[in-house]
Amino acid sequence: MQNIPIWQRRPVLAAAAIIFITTAVRLWFVASSQLDLVQDEAQYWDWTRRLQLSYYSKGPLIAWIIHLWTGVFGDTELGVRFGAVLHSCLAQMLLYYGVARVFRKPSVALWTLVIANTTPLFMVSGILMTTDSPLLVCWAMALFSLYAAGEREDAVWPYLLLGLSMALGMLAKYMMLAMFGVAVFYMLGLYRHRMLSRRFAVRAFLAMAVGTAIGFAPILIWNMQNDWVGFKHVSTLAGVTSSKPKPIIRFDRFPEYFGSQIGIITPWWFAFMIAGAWRALKLGWRGASQDGVREDRVHVRQAMLLASAFWMLWGFFIIWSFHTRIYPNWSAMSYVAGIILAATAADRGSLLLRRAAVSARKKRISFRRGCVVLGCLIFVVVHSLPYLPLPDKFNPAVRLMGWHDLGNKLDEMRHELPAPDKVFYFSDSYDVTAALAFYAPGKPITYCADFGRRMSQYDIWPGPQDKKGWDALYVCKEYPVIVPQFADMFEEYSYIEYQTMHGGRKGRSFFIVTLRNFKGVWPRQSFGAF
Repeated sequence: MQNIPIWQRRPVLAAAAIIFITTAVRLWFVASSQLDLVQDEAQYWDWTRRLQLSYYSKGPLIAWIIHLWTGVFGDTELGVRFGAVLHSCLAQMLLYYGVARVFRKPSVALWTLVIANTTPLFMVSGILMTTDSPLLVCWAMALFSLYAAGEREDAVWPYLLLGLSMALGMLAKYMMLAMFGVAVFYMLGLYRHRMLSRRFAVRAFLAMAVGTAIGFAPILIWNMQNDWVGFKHVSTLAGVTSSKPKPIIRFDRFPEYFGSQIGIITPWWFAFMIAGAWRALKLGWRGASQDGVREDRVHVRQAMLLASAFWMLWGFFIIWSFHTRIYPNWSAMSYVAGIILAATAADRGSLLLRRAAVSARKKRISFRRGCVVLGCLIFVVVHSLPYLPLPDKFNPAVRLMGWHDLGNKLDEMRHELPAPDKVFYFSDSYDVTAALAFYAPGKPITYCADFGRRMSQYDIWPGPQDKKGWDALYVCKEYPVIVPQFADMFEEYSYIEYQTMHGGRKGRSFFIVTLRNFKGVWPRQSFGAF
């Protein structure tokens, strides 16, 4: 008994240690202000100053969550990002409980935590407050609730949790609708093997429909009040509608998208994931033997659920990447099941390794340990990026550095103008506009000029037309090629290039344009571009 490792004797204790340590590291990283906000985070924070039923590009949940925690920790990076740290902790607890108790696979549950915490996708989700952060919790809860409902048809709580997760997930991101596709494929698999209960199917879809309706109601009301701009934006972004015709099939997008998927998971865990997902697909298709015992049927149920949750969403975006650009995080929810499948493959060892090994068991353990060590190294690197002596072009953290310094420079330039209290800030991109709102002195209301771009939330809110006669500071990331248009807006202007600093090293550089005496003319050149 003493020769058995503690993580096998006490899996709950090992899981608690993993969750506690990783959460503590993330909390330290966020609380110590290692990186300034990503511009999308700043935008979501800016939404909290105008709480609404929904917003142009996303549902309202992220704004509500940030509003809650900034009420506790103030308008700081910690206040904005505390929800991300909390969600990563909750997601780990859900993953462990779901796999260890609902699926009854404690060793796979531990592997699930190890793999999740050593993939860049999950690491970043635990630091940056994006819409995927609360969606991850809702998706995992819906997945396990759907399975539990099929196993315990007479129990009420799985259906209640399923409906609740659908409602909250819809408020977080429209992607939650894909759970209906998961449920359909899962139930088709059950039906194929005569394992589908009519009562379970009806109750599950009813719970999902009611939850979706509740979560979708405020989004629908807001879109009705705002010319359906949110739905138009999503359909345009997904390549369903476009002002310019697109080719049905194109091959230049796929390599970039597929490569990004390997990168956000890591090549080794990606290999385990595909191996586990393929095995689950085969098991779900083949089913249990005719005289199979209950355990065989349980394994088939789990395989069908995880295969449906992975292949349906992941496969769709792989195919759709041949039509339009797919952002790397769009398939993120498929990796909830994907990580569990990778954990299953890691727990049992891959078929390739068993065939190739001279001493199979020894080599499987060695290879898996190597994967864990590499993953832990990535965990350390991700949480040490601001300190690493990497060249700027190889350090992705550089783009998140310098906003504090930029705010100080803007404050200095504001006080050089005749009326410092009558100066407003703007940019021509929503992301810089949002960052200015957070880092400009006094956290003012900022504006986003439309010199030719797609619509954003800032176009729905009022512009600065009431600030006629004021001066302004305009900030952009590239040479301000639209300077000639300033002649219609202001009486005079001049610009400088400013190199920001962060913690003693260079951050991003910006162009800052000083503009005098606003004429009240505010551009809107690309109305209708979503």
